[in-house]
Amino acid sequence: MTRRLWVLAALSWFAGDGLARAEGPTFSKDVAPILLKNCAGCHRPGEIGPFSLLSYKDAAKRADDLADVTVSHQMPPWKPEAGFGEFLDDRRLTDREIKTIADWSKAGAPEGNPKDLPATPNFPDGWQLGKPDVILEVPSPFDIPATGPDIYRCFVIPIPMDENKTVAAVEFRPGNRKVVHHALFFLDSTGAGRKKDESEPGPGYTSFGGPGITATGILGGWAPGALPRKLPEGMGRMLRKGNDMVLQIHYHPDGKPEADQSLVGIYFTKTPARQIVVGFPVRSRDIDIPAGESRHHVAARSVPLPVDAQAVGVTPHMHYIGKEMKVVAETPDGKTIPLIWIKDWDFNWQGQYQYRSPVKLPKGTVIKLDAYYDNSADNPRNPSIPPKHVGWGEQTTDEMCLLGVQVIAENPGDLMKIVAANGNPLGGLLNGGNPAGFLIPEANKARLSPFDKNNDGRLSPAEVDAMPERMKAAIRDRIEAAKAKNADKP
Repeated sequence: MTRRLWVLAALSWFAGDGLARAEGPTFSKDVAPILLKNCAGCHRPGEIGPFSLLSYKDAAKRADDLADVTVSHQMPPWKPEAGFGEFLDDRRLTDREIKTIADWSKAGAPEGNPKDLPATPNFPDGWQLGKPDVILEVPSPFDIPATGPDIYRCFVIPIPMDENKTVAAVEFRPGNRKVVHHALFFLDSTGAGRKKDESEPGPGYTSFGGPGITATGILGGWAPGALPRKLPEGMGRMLRKGNDMVLQIHYHPDGKPEADQSLVGIYFTKTPARQIVVGFPVRSRDIDIPAGESRHHVAARSVPLPVDAQAVGVTPHMHYIGKEMKVVAETPDGKTIPLIWIKDWDFNWQGQYQYRSPVKLPKGTVIKLDAYYDNSADNPRNPSIPPKHVGWGEQTTDEMCLLGVQVIAENPGDLMKIVAANGNPLGGLLNGGNPAGFLIPEANKARLSPFDKNNDGRLSPAEVDAMPERMKAAIRDRIEAAKAKNADKP
């Protein structure tokens, strides 16, 4: 009797264990849906990911690594902290998804029933938003060597336009996804980009950080996994005729010689946008980081918003020793609105983040940015070993402290006030601000009145467009200096 009970107990234990194994996560039923949704955009043949994750064979041999990089939140590359701003295209895995991958790895990475596999997504090869209104192409193929440091190349491409228009979306098509890491779409109406292009052989010119010029605007950017998206109905970014696009592409050599000739598609709004999206910077150039300091603090503050506004997106920017950036908006009534918090900054995975819904910023709101830098020898991303003193600048060994804030306002006049508060009223016109123009100040009448062709005492966008490029460039330089001065004030 005793022996029989022991046998029954043993059989029961093995049966329970088998049931537990059957109910554990398998690749086909549990892990594949996670990888296809969050990882396959980069980890598939021809993409920037160093290996594919489309099949069981691909994933099973990397099961332990997948568990490690997901538990540590290293992958998928989504930097903003949960609960600190709600963004579109969030690639963050849930705690349950992370646990599923870890449990699958611990169980020996079982395949499960192939019939449980979800269908592989139909990854589009063509334009995802349909045929663009304007297609821009890198002038000629650019060669990327097999090895060596990453390359930051700026290509200057004229934008064929006969009139000013508003932009609903920009879509980027990498010419060679194996080496294109990310791209930024700067604008230049001064010709400065063309001059830099002419100074270097081959297509484009090399510039780390920014475009190496005072850009007159930006139309967004692209990173692997990012989805092109049109702005909500009625919104648009102003694009004035006479601009060049300065397309900055970050290339990462993949072990063999490659070439790239990428494309950019621009989609205009069907009718002129009622709400213009403009950007303004919150930044500090007061960067003085001693060698060896592991947590150096830099703060930046915006001027109080002169009118009610809504933030539609933010773009944080630091260089290699940047470690953390936290941004909040403080309203006049004492409320704190979280905008974005990145605790583990990585220059190679910087992005532009669009909110799920516009964030209301009442008149008088101040945007506060706190950034931290690790200039110690323990920082594996530090480009200088032994560490060196670091100041503000655009080179690899320099640093920046910058947040671009994209906003809309109730009317063009309010938008103009926001831009003017961050520099100069002419900045509103040069960056797509007030369509009604602005009143010429008494102190500037002698210099600016000759461009007031209808003698109404105001400068309209058309009258500003007709100003000499050299004069507009000088104005922009003053705007940048004023922005820096304002941003550095506590």
